[in-house]
Amino acid sequence: MDIQEERRGLLQDEADQGEPRPGLRDQEEPLSEQDLYLSQVQNSRLFLATFAAVLGPLSFGFVLGYSSPAIPDLTSIADPRLRLDADQASWFGSIVTLGAAGGGLLGGWMVQRWGRKFTLMLCALPYVCGFTIIVAAQNVWMLYVGRVLTGLASGVTSLVVPLYISETAHERVRGLLGSCVQLMVVIGIMGVYLAGLVLEWRWLAVCSSIPPTLMLVCMCFMPETPRFLLSCGRRLEAEQALRFLRGPEAPVDWECSRIEESAQDQGSEFKLSDLRDPGVFKPLLLGISLMVFQQMTGINAIMFYAESIFEQAHFENGDLGSVLVGVTQAVFTAVAAVVMDRAGRRLLLIISGSSMALSTAAFGVYFYLLNQPEPPTDMAWLALLSMGVFITGFALGWGPIPWLVMGEILPVRVRGFAGAVCVLTNWGMAFIVTKNFQDMMTLLTSAGTFWLFSFMCVLNLVFTTVCLPETKGKTLEQIETLFRGRPQTRQ
Repeated sequence: MDIQEERRGLLQDEADQGEPRPGLRDQEEPLSEQDLYLSQVQNSRLFLATFAAVLGPLSFGFVLGYSSPAIPDLTSIADPRLRLDADQASWFGSIVTLGAAGGGLLGGWMVQRWGRKFTLMLCALPYVCGFTIIVAAQNVWMLYVGRVLTGLASGVTSLVVPLYISETAHERVRGLLGSCVQLMVVIGIMGVYLAGLVLEWRWLAVCSSIPPTLMLVCMCFMPETPRFLLSCGRRLEAEQALRFLRGPEAPVDWECSRIEESAQDQGSEFKLSDLRDPGVFKPLLLGISLMVFQQMTGINAIMFYAESIFEQAHFENGDLGSVLVGVTQAVFTAVAAVVMDRAGRRLLLIISGSSMALSTAAFGVYFYLLNQPEPPTDMAWLALLSMGVFITGFALGWGPIPWLVMGEILPVRVRGFAGAVCVLTNWGMAFIVTKNFQDMMTLLTSAGTFWLFSFMCVLNLVFTTVCLPETKGKTLEQIETLFRGRPQTRQ
């Protein structure tokens, strides 16, 4: 008798005796099917679908990093119609966040109406149009319009890609695949920094339009997420999508039934009155908090103005310093992706917050010493070390995990609305921090600004320790049950 037949016999004995047999119904899935899943989650087509989706975050990274090499060119350009002064350069760097905030709202409506796949394909258009307008720019306002359009696409991308990956990936590899969102963002930032060493700003914009074009083409061949298809009553298409993602021999009927059962427990339509439901407002508040704390570390201000920070720190080669930042972030985001499903989200966030708190405090000490009447000589190493530790810490936790957790904890029926609120919060905070960064450096001094970021990193630690549940290894349905008030064992 094989394992499956033996298991069926035990379950039949349980039914005949009217007594539950410990350990059988408590398991997530039948034993042989579980073993089959372990062999099928490595299906290459799941990774192919993830790769196609994360071309969006790669494009997003090009948008974020573009201002750092482009601003020095645009502030020294000979054409007076395009030359940026200090205030215009600040707007050029930060206005993308306003577009991204609007993109978050638009994306929330689009993913509920048109689905995850089609929304991701559509957002390639403003990426390409925005960079095309920058290439053809004849005045500063065309530069602004191009940045807003690329920001709009970035906002949609930052919402839809985590949802697409969380709804297609199996829970045993969801941390790995979800971390690829931030990994591709930082690879995009590193790529634009490297390209900025040899390309002037127009050709850099041309280069930046390549990833979204590839995403549009690749996503044509990828499936819609099974959860969205089932929410629309398209069971046959959902099964076909799961066979594509899991493999032809995977038990897709069982997974479809599990998802449908969870959807029936929740109800189908979202109403504002649902915000009183703990299963909705608790994950929504956690998602909003994660986005606020991520931006209050100062990461986007540091990335937008990386070269300026190195110049103020008297580092000899600001361009090279920015490239080193990008390389460091890419390497340690990849490390986080590898260990995410083993170490868990909470532990990595705690390590990340601790290292960022220490490094920003050290950066504050550096600027404080630099502004003394008789500053120490040869202190550029401290600025470089502090930047490296900060980027390493951010890449290990507070970079990838907020986006991953957002895709995990938001209930299916509110993912459009709640995801839009989280993305709007993230980009709204990014705009506030990046637009006012230079003013903060003037008002609080450079040292005071970095000490403020350090204080916020300490608050991150408190929030993670007290409020955030562990989601490692749980299905999306188990996570939703956790917030609805049915206890789950914390891993």
